[in-house]
Amino acid sequence: MKKSLLDTDMLSFYLKGISSVVARVGYYLEHFGRLDFSVITYYEIRRGLLHAGAGQKVRQFEKLAGVSCVWPLDRPAGRRAAEICARLWKQGNPLDDADILIAGIVLSNGMILVTNNSRHFERIPELELDNWLIE
Repeated sequence: MKKSLLDTDMLSFYLKGISSVVARVGYYLEHFGRLDFSVITYYEIRRGLLHAGAGQKVRQFEKLAGVSCVWPLDRPAGRRAAEICARLWKQGNPLDDADILIAGIVLSNGMILVTNNSRHFERIPELELDNWLIE
């Protein structure tokens, strides 16, 4: 099994208790002992919970983040993301910055991206995608 980074949608499905995602997370935890997601996903999830006024869920999420690997946007990831962005702009097929930054983190660290947003990420052919929502 290869190290995988959970996209925001997939982590949200896990937090909502979607059974197929919970099962795959359990399998992943058996192999790696922790979840992997990006600081962009951390921001997006926390922002949504705060906006909803979900204080208890914010605390639960912080506990999860504390035992997970929250991957930073470092220089290699930023470099890779900039290359992806420039290429997509030239092709007239841009993506939003959050998706491009997540892709940069995944590619610069040799991981798989776990997402249900394959339509967005298929524009980046070098990305290896998985969908834990599908059993």
